[in-house]
This record gives sequence, structure tokens and C-alpha cells, in this order.
Amino acid sequence: MADDISFRSFFMAGFECSSHRRPDGLRLDLIRATGHDQHALQDYLSCADLGLRTVRDGLRWHLVEAAPGRYDWSSWTPMLEAAGQAGVEVIWDFLHYGTPDHLDQGGDGFIDAYARFAAEAVRVHRAVTGRAPFVCPINEISFFTWAVRTGYFQPAGPDEAGWFKRRLVGAAIAGAAAMRAVDPECRFIWAEPLIHVLPQRSRAEEGEAAEQARQGQFEAFDMLIGRSAPELGGNPAFVDAIGLNFYPDNQWYFGGSTIPLGHHDYRPLADMLAEVFERYGKPLLISETMAEGSARSAWLHYVCSEVREAMALGVPVRGICLYPVTSYPGWDNMRHAEVGLFSTPHSDGKRRVHLSLADELARQRALFDGLR
Repeated sequence: MADDISFRSFFMAGFECSSHRRPDGLRLDLIRATGHDQHALQDYLSCADLGLRTVRDGLRWHLVEAAPGRYDWSSWTPMLEAAGQAGVEVIWDFLHYGTPDHLDQGGDGFIDAYARFAAEAVRVHRAVTGRAPFVCPINEISFFTWAVRTGYFQPAGPDEAGWFKRRLVGAAIAGAAAMRAVDPECRFIWAEPLIHVLPQRSRAEEGEAAEQARQGQFEAFDMLIGRSAPELGGNPAFVDAIGLNFYPDNQWYFGGSTIPLGHHDYRPLADMLAEVFERYGKPLLISETMAEGSARSAWLHYVCSEVREAMALGVPVRGICLYPVTSYPGWDNMRHAEVGLFSTPHSDGKRRVHLSLADELARQRALFDGLR
């Protein structure tokens, strides 16, 4: 297996940091909307108190580079300092969907602009913390591509199958190379959706299309390591860990409904993890997982049980990230989404802990500690 990777804690917390524009033009900024920008230190301390000493968080490129080539890091350096003060390590998303308004994602300058931004961010991280960062260079290339192609995000570039995915991978590879040139100790974690797709039983002829859709989850990874589209410059050295985002609705019938947990067509998560490891031979990370409302504790129980099963089969899973770890306003309509361990800040500035999920987390931490 390739060089291993380890984190400060097996269980992690992820802060929703999407900052894209919706099709109606509204800019989302979930770091601000959840109050995380004002409460970063307390948020990190609260995570550490519950044993979550590794977190996922994000930069807001649209704030850092509001004008072309001019960087203002004031939205990020306080978060770097807060993480150091709280004693947590951070996996930083450098592009969580949102790009600056002056930049055309389909234009000629996009890839170079991203590489310059990423390199400068690495310099700042080293200057502030004295360490190289853990980086998720571009979050969910597969979902990002789907969202642009379907109009869920604002469009970019020609309407050609696969064009934008190749563009994002090209930017990711150029950024990784630029970051390593600045600081060779950078470690890269890539987060992509983990899915399962089956044909509807009444439409057996859809089997090939369903499998093609399922295989699509591997396209970005294959390009990043150079297994496909080698002209983009992919290399296994750019992938230190494979992050997999897995939610309750990540299994569905092609062109149909979600496959519910417990249904005989529902594929065990352990099997899905084993397939990814067999394909790539890289350490894995559940980089996002969470359910909403009263389903939170039961979902964490299921995911953890399946991860232990995968580990018993020899799959090197290095962590599970509760994402999002705080409640947040929904992308589409700003509805209040009750997820994660923590509420939005109350009038006293403090978040409330979801006790049932905290109890389940404590039980699961004890079970995983017993495996070491």
C-alpha cells in the first residue's frame, strides 16, 4: 500500500463551507450563515471536548481574491489561529464550490488562477502555523460537475459530456503540483460521493445505464491518479487519502427513488468501501456522513458498524467525519436543517449539543478505541 496517513482523531467534525452562487444569483456563504466565522474558536473547542480533534473546514476563495490577483487572508487567518489555540488539526477545503465573481469557471484563466490561489494559501498556512496543511483541493468534483451540467449551479463552458469534470480535475492537478512546489509536505485528501445505483426492477433493460452511472463515481479518482486522461498530469502521488461522502440518499434506482436503508437492494457500506480500496489501494476516510433530525444517532450507529466490518476485512479506514457538525440553513430555501452535534448559535452566542448523538458518538469512540 502507498504511504499511510494518520489524523489526530479518528472521529472528525466537518463545518459546512459551501460558498457558490445559486442559479438565481444568490451567493451562499455557509460559514457566515452558521455563525462559524464569529465562533470558530468556541466551535473548535467544543469539537475537541467531544474527542473530535480533527476537523474539515474551508476557505472562501471569493473573499480571499475579491479582485484578480489580490489576496486578502483576513477571513482565514483568524480560523488558522483559532485551530491552533484549540489544539485541533484541520483538513482545509480550498475550493468548496464557490469561485470569485471575476473568474469564469469555463474561461482560459480558471486553472492558472486556482493554482496561484492554492499555492499562496499554502504559503500563508506555513507562515501562520509553521506546518504544511492537509488539503482537500476541490471538494466533490463529481457533484460539482453534475450541478453545473444540470443548472443547479451556474453554468460554465461548453455543454459537452465530461468537459467540466476534466476541467476541474485539470485545475485540481495543477493546484496540487503548485502546492507541493511551495511545500512538499502538503497532504491531499479528495472527497467524492460514494454511491450505488441499480436499475428499476420493472425496467431490466436499464441495467447497463445504471452501472454506467455507478461507475461514474470513480472517474475523478481515475483521472487524479493518471489511470485515465493521463494528459491531465494525474499521479498517484497526488492522492494521499480517498475521502468518501456517504449519506442516507446515496443509493437509488436509476431514474427512480432512493433505496432505503434495510431494503434487500441496499448495498452494505462495508462492501462499497472494500471495492474502493481494492480499486485504488489507498487509505480511506468517510469524509462526510450525517442524517437529519431524529435519524442522526441511528445513522451514525450504522455507518460505524459498517466501517468496523470493512476494517475487519483489511480496509484501512482512517476516520469518520460528522458533516455538517452544526445545523445550517438549506441551500435552496434557507430552511433550518437540524443535523450534526451542534445547533446554530442561540441568543447567548452558544450552541446546544444534540445529546442523543453525543451519547452515540461516545459509545462509538469507545468501540473503535478497543480496536487499537
